[in-house]
Amino acid sequence: MNTPPTLFSEEEIASQVTVLATEIDEAYADADLLVLIGVLKGSFIFLADLARKLTIPHRVEFIAVSSYGTRESETADSVRLLMDVRHPVVGEHVLLVEDIVDTGHTLAYLKRLLGARNPASLKTCTLLHKPDRTEEEVELDFLGFTIPDVWVVGYGLDYAERYRTLPYIGELPPEMR
Repeated sequence: MNTPPTLFSEEEIASQVTVLATEIDEAYADADLLVLIGVLKGSFIFLADLARKLTIPHRVEFIAVSSYGTRESETADSVRLLMDVRHPVVGEHVLLVEDIVDTGHTLAYLKRLLGARNPASLKTCTLLHKPDRTEEEVELDFLGFTIPDVWVVGYGLDYAERYRTLPYIGELPPEMR
C-alpha cells in the first residue's frame, strides 16, 4: 500500500495535543470533572492521546453519528445518531472531541443534541478544521490545526476505512482514492 505524503508529522501532532491539553486543563481547572465525548470513529486516537495528557479529573464517553448524504450534498438534516453516550450529562462540563470539522453540520447537530441535555457547559475541541468548506458556523473552543480543502487521512481519519492508523496525518492525493 502506498502511503500518502505527510501534512503533519507524529511529532507535530504530539506537540499540538500537548498544547491543547494544557489549554483545556487551564480552562477547566475549577471543574470537579470534565466529560470528554469523542465522536467515533475518527476521534479515537486523538481522544486517547488528549485524555492521557490531561491532568484534570475527566471521564471518557463516545458518540457515533452518520452523515448519509454525499460529501457534496451533506446538510444538517443528513446527520443521524448511531450510538449515544452511556451516562447522562446533565450538570456536567462537557467537551465534544472531533477529529475534523469540515462543513460544520455534524458538530452543529451534536452541539444541539447535547446542549438540550442541560450540561453545565458544552465546548468543542477539534484536531483539524477546514474553514474553506464551512457551511454551518460552529464555535471551535480548542483547535489543533487549520488546513486547506484537501482529503486527509491518518491519526484516526480514513478514506474508505483505510489509512486510519497511520501515525501521522497525510494528504491523500486523488490517484490514491
